[in-house]
Parts: sequence; structure tokens; C-alpha cells
Amino acid sequence: MPEKEPNSQSDFMIEKIKERPINKRKLFFRTLITVVMAIIFGLVACFTFLALEPILNNWMNPKEELPMIYFPEEQEEMSPEDMLTENITDPMTEEPTEQNEQTDGFALEDEQIQQITLRLRLGVANYRQLYSALANYSTILKKSVVTLTGIQSRVDWLNDINESENSSSGVIIANNTKELLILADYTPLQTSDRILVTFCNGAETTAELKHIDPTTNFAVVAVALEGLPRDFVNETISIATQGSTNQSNMEGTPVIALGNPMGSIGSVGYGVITGTTGLAYEVDVNYKLLQTDIVGSPKAGGVLFNLYGQVVGIITNSHNAPGMENLITAYGITDLKKRMEKLSNDQPFAYAGIYGMTINTGVRENMEIPYGAYVRDVIMDSPAMRAGIRQGDIIISLDDRDIMDFADYVSVMALQSPEKTVPVRIMRQAQNQYKEMNLEIVLEELK
Repeated sequence: MPEKEPNSQSDFMIEKIKERPINKRKLFFRTLITVVMAIIFGLVACFTFLALEPILNNWMNPKEELPMIYFPEEQEEMSPEDMLTENITDPMTEEPTEQNEQTDGFALEDEQIQQITLRLRLGVANYRQLYSALANYSTILKKSVVTLTGIQSRVDWLNDINESENSSSGVIIANNTKELLILADYTPLQTSDRILVTFCNGAETTAELKHIDPTTNFAVVAVALEGLPRDFVNETISIATQGSTNQSNMEGTPVIALGNPMGSIGSVGYGVITGTTGLAYEVDVNYKLLQTDIVGSPKAGGVLFNLYGQVVGIITNSHNAPGMENLITAYGITDLKKRMEKLSNDQPFAYAGIYGMTINTGVRENMEIPYGAYVRDVIMDSPAMRAGIRQGDIIISLDDRDIMDFADYVSVMALQSPEKTVPVRIMRQAQNQYKEMNLEIVLEELK
């Protein structure tokens, strides 16, 4: 049997390549490290972008800083009668008269006025002329009064969009070269998605919220000047002039209520101020209340003007005494000015948490109470309470500024900012005498 020739191919080694076994443990850790590094890279990139984006945005699109809005601080003013009494001169010598001569001069003048008025007889035509003049004057004042309409959109079960509207009256208080700033009661507008402003001639535009004062719920909204014609800004509308409620005697001052004093937009009321002794006690601030004899609506809002065209009050219906719900009451404009500055400049309010008052001079002297801001109450868990201030303390210094009464305390607090630590000196009664204590308050933001 012939030999079988060897197969040449079988002489070679046939190598079988086996796949390397997968190390699942090592693969898991590598995958985990890759994922972690990706997350870290993403976070670093995100934070870097967030940090650099405002800088790059301001560099590429520089924003012009708006000028700060200021309302001058007032000293206590004399009434016109007191000013006239102080400056009266002797008609013979043209020199100031003595006090007793002033009294005689005024007695004579009053007699002359009485004689004239006794001979004066007013008819219907006179009253018609008087009220016609007031109506014409109100039309001029309305150039600085606007209507704010808050529009809220809702989607019902059928996906139909329903819009509801609420209105409030406002007054134009400033122009910061880029915006018209309007002060208004924001209570009816709180749930609004957008705000429309209607000016005296019926023109409408949109507005943006600037800032809200939580104590009064008054707010400043801004209207961009860019979309308003120059003639409209310079001639059709006007910025209201701020008056003063820091006079010693305002009772009897004629006033005009504009906005919605009667509960309807555009209504007008005429009357006089009947009282200024009431106070609205709010946290870290008090407001003088102006009572009038104008019968309006419990839902009244708007502005009080005097006959010099100046704003003297912003109408509120939240502090009327029982039985006087329909009489128009307003916050005195002087006490609002520092708050209006903060609102106009979009600055937060500092919060200490104190309700205070000024002790009457006679009571203070009889009970030997030191000058300062008397603490009526302290809000629970407020910065003031945590600092150790309690009811009955007298604040005599705040932020190294002397405090003689609660008005001084309010003025100093208006200069503060949240998260600032301020030194405070108080007088506390102990064993029938007052002892001085030094404390520190870490202020918070009022919300």
C-alpha cells in the first residue's frame, strides 16, 4: 500500500486566537471615572460661564447706569399764618413789630375781614364759578395721574384663555432719563401677568415693576421712555411736584383727591384736611395720616393735591377709624419720600423689626424718660429681638448717629442696607432709673 504523502498544510501550526477576557471590575471603574470627570468638567464649564457671562455681556453690551432719584429731606415747616405773623412789619417804620403789636395788627385785620365778609353775598353763580375753577384745575393736575391696569391670563378646561383685569391709580413721581417712574398702590395688581398704563389723554403702554414696599404695599413701576414721543413726555403729561406734610398745622388746608377716590377711575373729590394727629404704626417706620372731610369709597385710591399743585398724600383705606370708613384718608407725603427713593432706585429695605414712637414732651419730663426712640414692641425672632432689644427700651444712638426721637430712627434706618451690622445704644429702665447698654443689630431685608 503506497505511503500517503504528507499534507503540506498540516505541517504548519494552526493558531487559534482567543479573545482576552473582559475585566468587568476594571471596566466599571474606568467608566465611572469617565462619567465623574465629565460631570466635573461640565460643572466647571457651567460655573465658569455663569461667572464670566455678566462680565462679557457688560463688556460687549455696556449698560448705562441710571441716575439716582432723590427727594430732598425736609425740616419742620411753619404754617402760612405763623410765617405771616413772624414777618409782619409796622407800616409806618417798615420795621418788624413786637409780639404784642403783631397781635394787635392781626386783631385789626380780622375785624376788617369780618366786616368785608358781612357785606359779601354769594349767589349760585359764585359757587358755579368756584367749582368750575376747581374742575379746570383738576384737569391740569390729572396730567401727572395715571391708571394702572393689571391683566391676568388663565387657561380654562377647554384651553380657552380668559383674561381678568384689576385697576389702581398712580402718580408720576420722577424721570430718570430712561424711564418714567410711577408710584401706585400695588395691592390690586399683585396677581397680574402684565401691567398697562393709561395716561391722561388715553394713551396706553406697558410698565414693569421696579420695587414694592412691604409695609404699605405701594410700588414704583417703570415705563420706558424709548417708546414715548418726546412731545408727549414734555407737554401732554407732567411729573408731580412733591409737597410737604411737615407743617405744624395743616387742618383746614383745601385738597383735591384724584385717581379713584369714589371707587371709580377718574373720579374727583374736593374738601379740606380735618386732622393730622393720627399715625400708622408700621415696622421700623411711622406714617402721618391725613384725615379729610371728603366722602369717598372704602376702596378709594389715588392722590391728594393741595391748591399749589403739590402732592400732599397718597390715599389709603386701611387705617380709617370705625365709623369713618367712607372718609378719604392718606399717608402724608413727607413720611413717604425716603421710601419712594428706595423704590425708585430699586433698593431693598433694611429690617430691624421694631415698632416705635416718640414720647410726648410732657410725659417724658414727668416720668424722666430720656430722649430717643421709644420701643413699643419688637417682632418675634427679628434682628432687634436677637440683638437683645425689648419693649420699653429707648434707642439713643443707631449706627453711631444720635437719635432724639422716632423720626430720627426712621431717617437713619432709611440709610441702611440689609446684612449690615450696626451698633445701637439703648437706655433700659432698671430699679427706677435708666442704664445705658451697647448692642449690635445684624439687619435683614424687609420682605
